[in-house]
Amino acid sequence: MAHQAFTGSVPDDRLYCPRHDMWVQLLENGDALIGVTSFGLFLAGEIIAFTAKPNGAVVDGGRGMGTVECRKTVLAIHAPISFVLLAGNEVAEERPQLVNSAPYGAGWLARVQPTRWAEEKSGLLAAAAYRQHVLAIEPGASFV
Repeated sequence: MAHQAFTGSVPDDRLYCPRHDMWVQLLENGDALIGVTSFGLFLAGEIIAFTAKPNGAVVDGGRGMGTVECRKTVLAIHAPISFVLLAGNEVAEERPQLVNSAPYGAGWLARVQPTRWAEEKSGLLAAAAYRQHVLAIEPGASFV
């Protein structure tokens, strides 16, 4: 079976964690949404289950913030930043297909209160830099 190159989007309105293929979108009130990138989904395969840590959990950047189950394995979701979990996306937990079909929309994973934003935001990439990261791994990638 021939390799199919990644085709997906990388919206300009958020920052990206290249280490864990996650995105962070800072909201007007200082909270943030976190989700998995379409490239992360490409690498992991279809998500068939998602479970977030309990509301109120304090999570350090790089540590587990929940799990996803793919067709072949269960993976820890690593936090791109440090935060207090305000809410996991219960709709996505009930309907994990949302994570696959709308990773930058209704398929977000967690609403959080960042705890070290000033220090950690510099470790995240703007969309153009994340696209370059994807191309370094997947030279045939295309973006829509």
